[in-house]
Amino acid sequence: MKKILLLFIIFPTLAFAGSDDIKKSGFLKKPISTKVDKLEFTEPKNKIIIIFNHGQSSNDSKKKNKCTWIGNVRNMASLIGEKVKGKEIMVYNFCTNHLEGDQMLEKYPLWHKKYVGPYKGKHKLEKRVDANIKLIEQLVSMGVPKKQIIVTGHSCGGLMTLMLFAKHPNAAGGGISFNQACFGKISKKYKAAKVGPEAALESFKKKKPGPSVVRQSQIDEIKSSKNLPLLAFTHPKDSYEGLLSDWLDEIPGLERIIISEDYTINGQKCFKEHANEKEPVKDGHRMDHATCFQYYNPKILDYKVEMRNNISTILHCDTQLINIKATTTEKLGFIGREEAFSLFHWNRHRTLHKHYS
Repeated sequence: MKKILLLFIIFPTLAFAGSDDIKKSGFLKKPISTKVDKLEFTEPKNKIIIIFNHGQSSNDSKKKNKCTWIGNVRNMASLIGEKVKGKEIMVYNFCTNHLEGDQMLEKYPLWHKKYVGPYKGKHKLEKRVDANIKLIEQLVSMGVPKKQIIVTGHSCGGLMTLMLFAKHPNAAGGGISFNQACFGKISKKYKAAKVGPEAALESFKKKKPGPSVVRQSQIDEIKSSKNLPLLAFTHPKDSYEGLLSDWLDEIPGLERIIISEDYTINGQKCFKEHANEKEPVKDGHRMDHATCFQYYNPKILDYKVEMRNNISTILHCDTQLINIKATTTEKLGFIGREEAFSLFHWNRHRTLHKHYS
């Protein structure tokens, strides 16, 4: 008995390990807890539904009983109850951890050393895309306007969010990706900071040819989008894809925000909270879990997809034809000749201009 008591005193966190796990899909509560509410609400037209997609412990595989944890969704939960033009925000935690890629049923799964490809069937991320589409359709059937549904995700969930809008451009009102990744700690393991991104990816390709091909094919599909008006948060010290994320800058319409260059935001040191403990962030991959990340809440609330929808309504055209880009005038064109005006939106990393004539 004394030994057991001693273990509780010395290792209290072990005694309650997993106590902040969220194991079910449902609406998050505020203040945040492990319990979630059912998929039901009133006044659907006055709701903005944010769907949050968790990461994965390993690419393409199934992990039972584990969906996400409080620390992972704390910042999303901080938006609950906020109102945008009179519409109330609700955050739905979407657990799809039970899904697995079709290749897992084969003799040599994706990460097996003898896997050579091509990939057979649907990848887990593709199945997660399908699951999100079904959820969106269900929300719309319950009366929520599609433009008031925002899909978000961290890590594999972030990459899945980008894939969803590449495959289904008008599926929802918009999307936000946080530190997209799903193929391990490539940036750190293959020393991208030392040898450079290209050399790191080449080493990854030699070591893991199968996963490398799948990763690139998913990126190529996303990059082929004519217009992807999403927000994408990245961090250079993200051990997964931190220094390998510049491809996001090639996507028309996408606004990439580099969270910071270190583990501070706006001069504030960043901490993550897990199992009632607080510890400094040591990996950029977890920066969106830190409470300091709430510095970006106004940016998220002011998400420019609403402006895109407004412009498309004014011009009577599809939102896919609207592309908001970063630029300067320098006395050029309509703006420089004072024949039109610009709406400026500033954040600490870049200035955006929206042009109207």
